[in-house]
Amino acid sequence: MEKDKKIAVLIDADNVSDKYIKYIFDEISNHGIPTYKRIYGDWTKPQLNPWKTVLLDYSITPIQQFGYTTGKNATDAALIIDAMDILYSNNVDGFCIVSSDSDFTKLAARLREAGMYVIGMGEKKTPSPFIAACEKFKYLEVLAAIPINSDKLHIGDRLEKQDTSKIGMANMEELIESIKIIITESSDEDGWAFLGEVGKRLNKRYPDFDTRNYGHSKLAPLIASLKQFKIQPRKTSNPHIIHYFIKN
Repeated sequence: MEKDKKIAVLIDADNVSDKYIKYIFDEISNHGIPTYKRIYGDWTKPQLNPWKTVLLDYSITPIQQFGYTTGKNATDAALIIDAMDILYSNNVDGFCIVSSDSDFTKLAARLREAGMYVIGMGEKKTPSPFIAACEKFKYLEVLAAIPINSDKLHIGDRLEKQDTSKIGMANMEELIESIKIIITESSDEDGWAFLGEVGKRLNKRYPDFDTRNYGHSKLAPLIASLKQFKIQPRKTSNPHIIHYFIKN
């Protein structure tokens, strides 16, 4: 059994709202165990006061960083320095960088070069370079959305209820084309591809790929909603587990 990853969670308080805190740690629990939990900001500023009420509840260590000069973000520098110190401590398997700021693009790339598992979390306004530098990227608005009932929602209906300005690095047309290509590359002689492999390759192509971005909790209902592919369930030796295969 694969052991849980030890993840350092580093939060940029200047670029993230405290309203997302529960969803941040709920999502991290899907990837591993948060060990370091630090949040960076100038805590003398009144706009960070809402954060102070949740720090104790989630056992997050606040790191004070004064702004030395106008126009320079000392908070970013403090987070980056701490990340490198943690990297060289060899105490973690990965990092979660919570920010909508592109200034952490180089940090995410450097951590991945060192073999670290890097998750990014930020709002939909996050610039694409930071998203692409992470192994996985999660949109905070999507994590905080109303729970999805895939059986009752159509893709168009769901997206009308959310901010449609950005649903991911791949829009629906690009997503369909990518799925078609992946099926062609990974299918057997009869054209069937294992759905789990398709999902894995989509995550590699698009770090921010998440079925919840498109209004579905699982990959199979999302594929079914596209009306472009055939889906075939296949029983396994375990009666509780069904594998799905798809075909162009």
